[in-house]
Amino acid sequence: MNQFQHLINDCLIDTRHVEQAAVVVTKTATITAATTRFNISPQQAQMFVDAFKHLMSTRGHGFFFQERLYTCVRADKNSVYSKCGGHGLLLVKTALYIIVATYNENMYPSVCVEAVEKLAEYLREKGR
Repeated sequence: MNQFQHLINDCLIDTRHVEQAAVVVTKTATITAATTRFNISPQQAQMFVDAFKHLMSTRGHGFFFQERLYTCVRADKNSVYSKCGGHGLLLVKTALYIIVATYNENMYPSVCVEAVEKLAEYLREKGR
């Protein structure tokens, strides 16, 4: 298990309010770590990277991910929050990575957001 796998499990999944999570390398749009069965295609990873390059489009169109259309509820230079019914998709950017996380209707979105943002802040402090 790599360092990011441990961070995903310890900081996100263990909260019980993050369903799935992954870390995408911004420069290459590749997955460096992900929870079990969280399949992100190369095209989807690139879509997440591009979301921060085209914030107006992201706000207007949202994302089609895992057979759901997620509506964007917030998009700025560091964070993109989107939802589909009781499900949510969060993207939080650091210097080198994008943390991708999901939650479901049985989880508190605010706890998911807090956990992902805290992990991102930790990575930013490390210059990563």
